[in-house]
Amino acid sequence: MWLSNSSVGRKVVMSVTGIALVLFLTFHMAMNLVAIISADGYNMICEFLGANWYALVATLALAALFVIHIIYAFWLTMQNRKARGSERYAVVDKPKTVEWASQNMLVLGIIVIVGLGLHLFNFWAKMQLPELMHNMDMHADTLTLAYAANGAYHIQQTFSCPVYVVLYLIWLFALWFHLTHGFWSSMQSLGWNNKIWINRWKCISNIYATIVVLGFALVVVVFFLKSLMCGGAC
Repeated sequence: MWLSNSSVGRKVVMSVTGIALVLFLTFHMAMNLVAIISADGYNMICEFLGANWYALVATLALAALFVIHIIYAFWLTMQNRKARGSERYAVVDKPKTVEWASQNMLVLGIIVIVGLGLHLFNFWAKMQLPELMHNMDMHADTLTLAYAANGAYHIQQTFSCPVYVVLYLIWLFALWFHLTHGFWSSMQSLGWNNKIWINRWKCISNIYATIVVLGFALVVVVFFLKSLMCGGAC
């Protein structure tokens, strides 16, 4: 199959799944900003996106996108390493035209994956998962189930802890670099690779990544400052 047997096909899969994940990040960031304005409004969104059939379908689709994107990322990385062979062990100056993010996409990707695992532990495992277990007549802690749709509570609890605040900010820092390179690189793989448009996409990538990451970071910082003012501690 062309999408898996050729290098170009794999890059197309990486690009399409990456763009889909970018759209999800945009929605997720906008949703999180609601928590700053109105806890009740945010909880209404969380309740709407609970363990119902359309939310579960979206969750499975999103998980599939992540898995495919990650698998193809490692596949392409190993392919590039194999193609370079022993040249990668040579001590040479790195081209100045190659961005730092491009040279370190694997490391950045691993940090993003670890951060995703932390995020799933702090939120998905305490919100949608208990509701899903309850709907399937599996055991779910009563107290956990009671707070499952209270997303604002989980944000408050998580970001009242300085350790989590630091870890999330590091994660977002890595995500910024990953997005600034990944977004325009996806467009390049899909054919927008002439000199004029590639420079435009690089500019758009930087602006988009900055807006999204600052949006997420704002939620982290605001809730941490709120916890300090309220005397909260982890």
